[in-house]
Amino acid sequence: MKSGDTLLIGSDASPQFGIPIQFRLIRVLDRPTYHGWAWVDGYELNRRGDAFARRELFVQPAGVTVLASAL
Repeated sequence: MKSGDTLLIGSDASPQFGIPIQFRLIRVLDRPTYHGWAWVDGYELNRRGDAFARRELFVQPAGVTVLASAL
């Protein structure tokens, strides 16, 4: 995961996302957390791919799917 990537965050990344969301990553935050988890900062995207809400999410990176990689 790197800045600008479009991610799919669902229940494999965190139980709170039973309904998956698309998310444009700004950065992975440097916060202490549990092994295998990370805080990410970015924008939740609507169905058209437009950003509509800035969010910080607590996820398991192994469960995140990269939909589109930033150039």
